[in-house]
Amino acid sequence: VQLQASGGGLVQAGGSLRLSCVASGRTFRNYDMGWFRQAPGKEREFVAAIRWSGGHSYYAESVKGRFAISRDNAKNTLILQMNSLLPEDTAVYYCAANSRLALSAIRTTTMYNYWGQGTQVTVSS
Repeated sequence: VQLQASGGGLVQAGGSLRLSCVASGRTFRNYDMGWFRQAPGKEREFVAAIRWSGGHSYYAESVKGRFAISRDNAKNTLILQMNSLLPEDTAVYYCAANSRLALSAIRTTTMYNYWGQGTQVTVSS
Protein backbone atom coordinates (compact mmCIF):
# COMPACT_ATOMS: atom_id res chain seq x y z
CA VAL A 1 0.00 0.00 0.00
CA GLN A 2 1.23 3.51 -0.83
CA LEU A 3 0.65 6.30 1.68
CA GLN A 4 0.64 10.05 1.10
CA ALA A 5 0.55 12.33 4.14
CA SER A 6 -0.37 16.01 4.03
CA GLY A 7 -1.72 18.84 6.16
CA GLY A 8 1.33 19.90 8.12
CA GLY A 9 2.33 23.50 8.59
CA LEU A 10 3.26 26.26 11.00
CA VAL A 11 0.85 27.06 13.82
CA GLN A 12 0.99 28.95 17.09
CA ALA A 13 0.79 27.13 20.40
CA GLY A 14 -2.83 26.40 21.24
CA GLY A 15 -3.79 26.12 17.60
CA SER A 16 -5.01 23.18 15.56
CA LEU A 17 -3.98 21.22 12.50
CA ARG A 18 -5.59 18.36 10.61
CA LEU A 19 -3.32 15.80 9.02
CA SER A 20 -4.51 13.49 6.26
CA CYS A 21 -3.06 10.30 4.86
CA VAL A 22 -4.43 8.88 1.63
CA ALA A 23 -3.78 5.24 0.80
CA SER A 24 -3.65 3.60 -2.58
CA GLY A 25 -2.63 0.31 -4.10
CA ARG A 26 -4.27 -2.19 -1.76
CA THR A 27 -7.42 -2.52 0.27
CA PHE A 28 -7.18 0.18 2.90
CA ARG A 29 -9.75 -1.37 5.17
CA ASN A 30 -7.54 -4.41 5.73
CA TYR A 31 -4.89 -2.35 7.50
CA ASP A 32 -4.38 -1.06 10.99
CA MET A 33 -3.10 2.51 10.70
CA GLY A 34 -0.86 4.64 12.84
CA TRP A 35 0.63 8.09 13.15
CA PHE A 36 4.19 8.51 14.34
CA ARG A 37 6.42 11.55 14.68
CA GLN A 38 10.09 12.32 14.74
CA ALA A 39 11.59 15.48 16.17
CA PRO A 40 15.14 16.59 15.29
CA GLY A 41 17.71 14.49 17.13
CA LYS A 42 15.09 12.13 18.52
CA GLU A 43 13.82 8.69 17.65
CA ARG A 44 10.55 8.21 15.85
CA GLU A 45 7.75 7.81 18.37
CA PHE A 46 4.19 6.55 18.45
CA VAL A 47 1.40 9.13 18.41
CA ALA A 48 -1.86 7.32 17.68
CA ALA A 49 -3.26 4.24 15.98
CA ILE A 50 -6.61 2.93 14.84
CA ARG A 51 -7.82 -0.54 14.03
CA TRP A 52 -8.76 -1.57 10.48
CA SER A 53 -12.44 -1.37 11.40
CA GLY A 54 -12.16 1.98 13.15
CA GLY A 55 -13.54 0.33 16.25
CA HIS A 56 -10.59 0.94 18.54
CA SER A 57 -8.01 3.70 18.78
CA TYR A 58 -4.89 4.17 20.86
CA TYR A 59 -2.92 7.23 21.89
CA ALA A 60 0.40 8.19 23.38
CA GLU A 61 -0.06 9.72 26.81
CA SER A 62 1.47 12.97 25.61
CA VAL A 63 -1.35 13.57 23.09
CA LYS A 64 -4.31 11.95 24.80
CA GLY A 65 -7.21 14.38 25.04
CA ARG A 66 -5.71 16.72 22.43
CA PHE A 67 -5.40 14.55 19.31
CA ALA A 68 -8.03 12.40 17.63
CA ILE A 69 -7.40 9.71 15.04
CA SER A 70 -10.09 8.61 12.62
CA ARG A 71 -10.44 6.90 9.28
CA ASP A 72 -12.82 6.81 6.35
CA ASN A 73 -12.48 3.43 4.68
CA ALA A 74 -14.72 4.47 1.81
CA LYS A 75 -12.26 7.27 0.96
CA ASN A 76 -9.06 5.38 1.85
CA THR A 77 -8.19 8.22 4.22
CA LEU A 78 -6.67 8.42 7.68
CA ILE A 79 -7.05 11.63 9.71
CA LEU A 80 -5.23 13.05 12.72
CA GLN A 81 -6.99 16.04 14.25
CA MET A 82 -4.54 17.90 16.47
CA ASN A 83 -5.85 20.48 18.91
CA SER A 84 -4.22 22.51 21.70
CA LEU A 85 -0.87 22.11 20.02
CA LEU A 86 2.29 22.60 22.04
CA PRO A 87 5.82 23.51 20.90
CA GLU A 88 6.91 20.00 21.86
CA ASP A 89 4.55 18.62 19.22
CA THR A 90 6.92 20.00 16.58
CA ALA A 91 8.09 17.10 14.43
CA VAL A 92 7.76 15.37 11.11
CA TYR A 93 4.59 13.30 11.24
CA TYR A 94 4.35 9.99 9.41
CA CYS A 95 1.41 7.74 8.68
CA ALA A 96 2.00 4.00 8.64
CA ALA A 97 0.11 0.80 7.93
CA ASN A 98 0.22 -2.87 8.60
CA SER A 99 -2.32 -5.62 8.55
CA ARG A 100 -4.02 -6.77 11.76
CA LEU A 101 -1.39 -6.00 14.37
CA ALA A 102 -1.35 -7.59 17.78
CA LEU A 103 -2.28 -5.24 20.61
CA SER A 104 1.27 -5.50 21.93
CA ALA A 105 2.62 -4.30 18.59
CA ILE A 106 0.33 -1.48 17.60
CA ARG A 107 2.46 1.21 19.29
CA THR A 108 5.74 -0.19 17.92
CA THR A 109 7.41 1.61 15.03
CA THR A 110 9.18 -1.45 13.67
CA MET A 111 5.94 -3.43 13.35
CA TYR A 112 4.63 -1.21 10.54
CA ASN A 113 5.67 -2.21 7.04
CA TYR A 114 4.30 0.70 5.02
CA TRP A 115 5.13 4.37 5.56
CA GLY A 116 4.18 7.69 4.08
CA GLN A 117 6.74 10.37 3.28
CA GLY A 118 6.07 12.57 6.32
CA THR A 119 4.65 16.05 6.79
CA GLN A 120 6.26 18.78 8.89
CA VAL A 121 4.38 20.22 11.85
CA THR A 122 5.91 23.26 13.53
CA VAL A 123 4.35 24.81 16.63
CA SER A 124 5.66 28.21 17.67
CA SER A 125 5.53 29.43 21.25
